Amino acid sequence: MPWMTEWAGPFPIFAAEASGAHLTDVDGNEYADFCLGDTGAMTGHSPAPAAAAIAAGSRRGITLMLPSEDSVAVGEELARRFGLPFWQFALTATDANRFALRLARAITGRPKVLVFTWCYHGSVDETLAVGTAGGTAARPDNIGPPVDPALTTVAVEWNDATALQTALATGEIACVLCEPAMTNIGIVLPEPGFHDSMRELTRATGTLLAIDETHTICAGPGGYTAAHGLDPDLLTIGKPLAAGVPAAAYGMSDDVAARVLEHNERLEVSDVGGIGGTLSGNALSLAAMRATLAEVLTDGAFERMIELGARFEDGVREQISAHGLPWHVTRLGCRVEYAFSPEPPRSGSEAAAAVDRDLDRFLHLHALNRGVLMTPFHNMALISPATTAEDVDRHGEVFAEALDRLAML
Repeated sequence: MPWMTEWAGPFPIFAAEASGAHLTDVDGNEYADFCLGDTGAMTGHSPAPAAAAIAAGSRRGITLMLPSEDSVAVGEELARRFGLPFWQFALTATDANRFALRLARAITGRPKVLVFTWCYHGSVDETLAVGTAGGTAARPDNIGPPVDPALTTVAVEWNDATALQTALATGEIACVLCEPAMTNIGIVLPEPGFHDSMRELTRATGTLLAIDETHTICAGPGGYTAAHGLDPDLLTIGKPLAAGVPAAAYGMSDDVAARVLEHNERLEVSDVGGIGGTLSGNALSLAAMRATLAEVLTDGAFERMIELGARFEDGVREQISAHGLPWHVTRLGCRVEYAFSPEPPRSGSEAAAAVDRDLDRFLHLHALNRGVLMTPFHNMALISPATTAEDVDRHGEVFAEALDRLAML
């Protein structure tokens, strides 16, 4: 998988097994895992309730292309957590985002979507774009874009309500798609009032608002949406929903659901329109989702995870201060990141400008060689229900040692 080349060092770790918040490689080395499959294993590795549901489900039929009772339970639980009443299922957050954007264009009759510069929503073509002085262009790392993103997308800076207002005023935007806080260029939090402005502007211009909670589920059981009282028209989520089994979901409001049903009633067929997939909503992934939501990513688990996230943040901030470094640390629930600028960035472009890949790789490799596995993209840590205070404190010790070594250079 191409992203595996992001790991620091010339010799990749080959995993032998993982359980809870720990991973063991083929050489017998054990690691405290703060990467957790880049959120895919946010539950911890192979949590017992999900593993039991997967084992039992594999014997009852893995994929049937029929609804199961688990789908009803999962839909009801997602509605409880996120506040949107209607849900459909996919296999990845990429697909959930792609399907949501297609539905938005279909029911609004508008051609374009709006995203934020240096955002990440999986491999959705329309989202691999950045704003430029001349408009919108492909991200520098966009591989083989099928068309010029300016034909499909408008990209503006996060936290820039004025730029958002100007873009939406054209009347060509079907949907704004955003994470409620940026996470894949580092954590970039929304400024006070920005979400209120975005919701007001989208409503005033008849634009749909889609929130991608795939990473920001770290903010609590209902993600950032529930924690901060957001009111999106569509919501997408993937990665940790089924404890690592491929699974995703996209929810919609009453109004959006009614418009989708009205639009689809005019179609003779619905299975070749670009939405859905043969394995979407398969019985195994729904069984895993039901167990994960009911017994693993619970309200109580999030309380412990967020408390440990605060402990992680405090330890990092203490060491940054003790070493007099112009760095900062940012926390979003149980996700924590440290980066190389004195103040947290306001936008994706500010975050991108602060990236130092050589320093990133030093810190990653230093930690890796001492039994601490960090997310290879930036210096981001995620806390699982199985993570312990000892794991967090071990990272603090390793981080302090790394800063001591840097001070000697």
